[in-house]
Amino acid sequence: MKVLYEDNHTIAVVKPIGIPVMPDSSGDASMMDLVKEFIKNKYKKPGKVFLGLVQRLDRSTGGVMIFARTSKGASRISKQIREKQFQKTYLAVVIGNMNDKQGTMKDYLIKDTKNNKSKTVPEGTPGAKESILKYNVITEKNGFSLVKIKLITGRHHQIRVQFSSRNHILYGDIKYGSPRKGKLGLWATEIEFAKPVGGEIVNIKCEPDYLTEPWSRFS
Repeated sequence: MKVLYEDNHTIAVVKPIGIPVMPDSSGDASMMDLVKEFIKNKYKKPGKVFLGLVQRLDRSTGGVMIFARTSKGASRISKQIREKQFQKTYLAVVIGNMNDKQGTMKDYLIKDTKNNKSKTVPEGTPGAKESILKYNVITEKNGFSLVKIKLITGRHHQIRVQFSSRNHILYGDIKYGSPRKGKLGLWATEIEFAKPVGGEIVNIKCEPDYLTEPWSRFS
């Protein structure tokens, strides 16, 4: 586990692709387990370790992820997220070349809990949530685009759904129609937040491994 940042109230680490955030039926070690074990060993804590989950990433998504080490940290980071003061930036590899090289996507999404998917629906649909992101195309190569995305809202599978609904499915995203099976082309590359105590702005970046698929297509 790679630690990117740590203070008295928060810890930010690299979440590898394929590791769940929380324990699930697979029995695989989760990020919660790994971070708790790291804190327990580093500080030689004899009892249970507090760790607050304030941010989620899909199992198939990797990148920077922050946890709270105290209840104060959890409440204050969660408040920043609710008030859209917590900045999240992603990199995505999408199929095709986009006509508009930058812009804003706004949709209304609804989650299908049974199938663990989300879909776009008309505004006013009961249960639908407004979903907004901003993007710009960094580069294009061999029928794929590398896109930087700033999430304004954080909905279930938001990036994957909004891009697939515009016929730019993420690389490897079988769930939303990709013909190519492989690692999902989605990476949490940057977060920015105010420290829970003191308010100092913290910016943490984490680039994907450009030697591996699908990122190697743009190396």
